[in-house]
Amino acid sequence: MDEQTTPPKKASFMYSMKAVFWSFFGLRRKRDFDSDSAQLNPVHIVIAAVICVAIFITLLISVVKLVVSK
Repeated sequence: MDEQTTPPKKASFMYSMKAVFWSFFGLRRKRDFDSDSAQLNPVHIVIAAVICVAIFITLLISVVKLVVSK
């Protein structure tokens, strides 16, 4: 009667990207947040956050250049 507990399955990088994307806008459900703490890889989160910030900054610069050029 030896119970073996299996560690929680680690989330993929795409799941981390999705979590960062929705967190970026503040639209995470509590249920998702609770499950993320056990599954997400901190390295994936940092990389995903850097990618999302780079995309956001690029988008802002593009919009400003578009508005200023007209």
